Amino acid sequence: MLVHPQFDPVALALGPVQIHWYGVTYLVAFGLFLWLASLRVKKPWFATAGWTRRDVEDLLFWGVLGVVLGGRIGYALFYKPEQYLGNPAEILMVWKGGMSFHGGMLGVVVALAWFARSRRRGFLQVMDVVAPCVPTGLASGRIGNFINGELWGRAADPTLPWAMVFPQSGTPVPRHPSQLYQFALEGLLLFVLLWIYGRRPRATGQVAAAFLLGYGLFRFVAEYFREPDAFLGLLALNMSMGQWLCVPMIVGGAALWAWLGKNPVKP
Repeated sequence: MLVHPQFDPVALALGPVQIHWYGVTYLVAFGLFLWLASLRVKKPWFATAGWTRRDVEDLLFWGVLGVVLGGRIGYALFYKPEQYLGNPAEILMVWKGGMSFHGGMLGVVVALAWFARSRRRGFLQVMDVVAPCVPTGLASGRIGNFINGELWGRAADPTLPWAMVFPQSGTPVPRHPSQLYQFALEGLLLFVLLWIYGRRPRATGQVAAAFLLGYGLFRFVAEYFREPDAFLGLLALNMSMGQWLCVPMIVGGAALWAWLGKNPVKP
């Protein structure tokens, strides 16, 4: 049985300035997106549509804005609506923690819809550029969760070789290192699958639909090993909030992928 190593959350301190590991993982995520998206727009079907490196840089700006605003607002609405609606000013207190992937995804969708409209590009084409470049950022974020010792897993069999005690949980119970499960599933594995799938021309929107389906499935599975939020617990059908938020992603992603295959969208 392992014990979480209790990393110092500060990666580097320069006088009064402190750089936290979680901030470093965000920078890594943004850097990977810039690199991968720059490679992606060189694909012939994107290059002939006029995509450039400048477009990728603008996408990153709008994407970061959508992630931060959507993630915070989504957390307030999905997980603690009564608390934040009663004290709206607390939504701005990001240093207290609390971000939702599903809210961040919705924020990105809104931001990229604005980008597509301002550049007169098809929204689904924009999403096809972005989708395969997102999982590496998710993987980086899960490493940040592990370093911080947060979002730990459910109780595990003590004989499991990688079962780990998280002192931050306040109990000596061995748990699944669910952050690493999510790093592997919705991070690395999803990236490999989408990158391979996106190497060939697909019906416009199908790569983005494959992301919705793939992420929804992998996150749904990982949630069985992740400790539910204490203030929510398990909901109907013994499913967590994360799983319920994944259901529309799975259904919508599969339906959209199938529909676009039969009804291709014109460029």
